[in-house]
Amino acid sequence: MNTKEQKLEAFSKLLDIMDDLREKCPWDKKQDLQSLRHLTLEEVYELSDAILVEDLTEIRKELGDVLLHLVFYAKIGSEKNAFDIADVINSLNEKLIFRHPHIYGNVEVKDEEEVKQNWEKLKLKEGNKSVLAGVSKGTPSIVKAFRIQEKVKGIGFDFANAEDAWKKVEEELNEFHTEENFEKKEQELGDVLFSVINYARILGMNPDSALEKTNYKFISRFQKMEKLALERNLNLSEMSLEEMDLLWEEAKLMNK
Repeated sequence: MNTKEQKLEAFSKLLDIMDDLREKCPWDKKQDLQSLRHLTLEEVYELSDAILVEDLTEIRKELGDVLLHLVFYAKIGSEKNAFDIADVINSLNEKLIFRHPHIYGNVEVKDEEEVKQNWEKLKLKEGNKSVLAGVSKGTPSIVKAFRIQEKVKGIGFDFANAEDAWKKVEEELNEFHTEENFEKKEQELGDVLFSVINYARILGMNPDSALEKTNYKFISRFQKMEKLALERNLNLSEMSLEEMDLLWEEAKLMNK
């Protein structure tokens, strides 16, 4: 591993490269906050994909791409005389120190849960008017629900145990099943999903990761099913559901 001096040298070189690109590269010179936004989201999702399969080589690469965007935004901020990378890092340092009084102060905590509860209470002291103020409107729905539940848990608004949370799931499932009005049924479906996410969270599972793993599994199996059909000169769109189910079961065995 690199020494601290080597890490600082590498970061300094990145800042120099960013300065050069912004001054000399036609594409980099043209970019602004809005043009970079969708590219940043794409890079973060690519990092997420690499993390999901724990591909460390790809994680290193994608972290570099994300870091480039962070430095790019800071460069644009400095051009607007609003902030630079040092301001960004100093603000982060101050926040981390303030929110970890059990490290940088005299507060004692007994476990991770107490750390999380203190974190949310300290955020309110920083001026946030709501515990939920930090939940981004643009966050994907499953992640947003999980974050909402995590945040309100920080002030003690949570089910006592997983069993109580599961009872809520069953209650919401029953309401969804019996509701006949389409618009109300859609609302009940939202309640079902929210309660399932809550139950998973209490069990210590991340529902977004669980669903994404299932997405990958389905894609893999379906593509194997397509391959089997191609090898046998079969057209999936012309097959019955029962015939496709047989191929699906074969594809499942290939995954094991």
